[in-house]
Amino acid sequence: MTWAAGFALLRRFWWAFPMLGLCIALWITRGKLDDRTATLKAERAAWTTEIAKADKLRAEAEQRFASQQSTALTTFASRLVDREPIILRSTDTVRTYAQTDAGRAACLPADRVRGIDALDAELFSGDPTSASGGDQALHGNASAPAARR
Repeated sequence: MTWAAGFALLRRFWWAFPMLGLCIALWITRGKLDDRTATLKAERAAWTTEIAKADKLRAEAEQRFASQQSTALTTFASRLVDREPIILRSTDTVRTYAQTDAGRAACLPADRVRGIDALDAELFSGDPTSASGGDQALHGNASAPAARR
């Protein structure tokens, strides 16, 4: 084969060299693509397991919160019931309540109530309006001035 024949052959099949280069580039790219696809699949699997763990932890936290909330509401309701005022409806109820430990502290005996009244009288003995204001009967004349009716 002469140079002229080789050059004629090269002119006829010149496109084969770029095609050969493109095939080699495609083969290299496919290898890289397979490697990257495997890496992405491994990352996706790892993230999927992490998301599943996070969902499980979140569900457990929600259940724990619901349990704590119901316990707190029950405790609050029981404390609220304990704090409700005791409504005394009759003298017998007052006597019965006064005999309990809680009633002894809350109910004053009659002599202590009288002692408080005496203390009030001492404190306000110098006040002229309060000293004589409650001792007198109401005045019959409604149009009379408020002081000393």
